Amino acid sequence: MQDFEAAKKKAAEEKKDLLIDFTGSDWCPPCKALSSRILSQDSFKTAAEKNYILVELDFPQDKTKVTEEIASQNQKLAETYGIQGFPTILLTDAQGRPFGQTGHRPGTPEEYLVHLADLQKSKAARDAEFTKAEKAEGVAKAKALYAGLQEVPEAHLQHYSEVIETIKASDPKDETGLIAAETKRVADAQAEAELQAKMGGLNDALTAAMEAKDTEKALKLVDDFVAKEKLEGAQKQQTLGIKISILMENNDLDAVEKVADEIIAVDPEGEFRKQVKSFKETQLVQLRKARDEEEKGTKDAPAEKE
Repeated sequence: MQDFEAAKKKAAEEKKDLLIDFTGSDWCPPCKALSSRILSQDSFKTAAEKNYILVELDFPQDKTKVTEEIASQNQKLAETYGIQGFPTILLTDAQGRPFGQTGHRPGTPEEYLVHLADLQKSKAARDAEFTKAEKAEGVAKAKALYAGLQEVPEAHLQHYSEVIETIKASDPKDETGLIAAETKRVADAQAEAELQAKMGGLNDALTAAMEAKDTEKALKLVDDFVAKEKLEGAQKQQTLGIKISILMENNDLDAVEKVADEIIAVDPEGEFRKQVKSFKETQLVQLRKARDEEEKGTKDAPAEKE
């Protein structure tokens, strides 16, 4: 389905969850690979449709592939769910509340279904705690709800605003620690906004360097910015991620892997580390494979006769 609201309604009626594919169907190589190898396979669709309403939110270069209404809907949903790249697979309940997120992975349709089943366990644990909360009052209720939220990806907690407000009302002394955690998230968001404001000049300089095809200068600009602003943690990781985009322009996959390792080393336990590790283990592996196959094909091609 492409109509998100219709998909949510159908999910509620059939007591299913949503599997949402944010994709660039006609330009994104990992998206094409995920679609052809997994999502479009009958063995996957038959099994997945038992538990999910399948939703495709496409961002094609060919604008005739989706209506203006759907394109507008998709853009709003990408912003709402904070989609950073394609493909992104989001698992949500019928209300549209996320409980799992993944993307392109190597393996068979059956292996991908096992992976989804593992993500589904988070929802089961979430709902078990939410059920406990229905039978509790006061701080006990707040603690059960808070335990349920621990099963939700931090980036998607905003979609649980009603649960969060209930916790606050039930736990005015903040025994759960939710208010303290929320205060930290607000502070982090403010710091991120301030960083983005400073990056305007960097982006202009990077554009000029890339137009001049001066990759080394572009990479140095990023490193100099990180040093000047004394970035640490997630901010440093996100900024260093720009180097991956720069190197991908030249298909320099070995250098991309080194930068990925550099990013992971900044904070081996951080949330951004998970994203980069996933990129390294899935998309980068597939890109290497495609490159090696292309090089092998070129080497094996018969030489032209003079």
